[in-house]
Amino acid sequence: MDSFTRNYSIGLTGVTLVLLGAWLYSLWTPRVWELNDLLEAEPVVAAYPYAFRVTEFSDGIATLSTPRSFAFPAIRFLPILEPELANLAQDDPRMVAAQQRLIDAQKRAMELVQAQPDVRGVRWELDVAWLADHGIQVQNPEIAGANQ
Repeated sequence: MDSFTRNYSIGLTGVTLVLLGAWLYSLWTPRVWELNDLLEAEPVVAAYPYAFRVTEFSDGIATLSTPRSFAFPAIRFLPILEPELANLAQDDPRMVAAQQRLIDAQKRAMELVQAQPDVRGVRWELDVAWLADHGIQVQNPEIAGANQ
């Protein structure tokens, strides 16, 4: 092997290792894991059919996933979580009760995360991937995922 090929191979290997290391470091999010463990241990949050999850933690702001936003009403996804709600009117008592269960679980998730000393705030992010997995396409996720 000539010196150019050897040096090129060493350089390419070095760059590859640095990029691999940076990628692995970006996956290392122990605080997110700890916050998610906290959510999983809470009975109200854990019992809800949608798993509220911390997706990011940066500068004291925790980003939590949610299946709803102001631009994406709960009535569209609640029948996925509770199939017996399909085709019910928004003011049906069962639908109202389901919306209240959602509110209670979401509020409790936020309270748990905000109660942590290193958390300054919570930002909600519409879980577009979860909705897509359940057959719901969101036209404008930037608007739909606005803070709640």
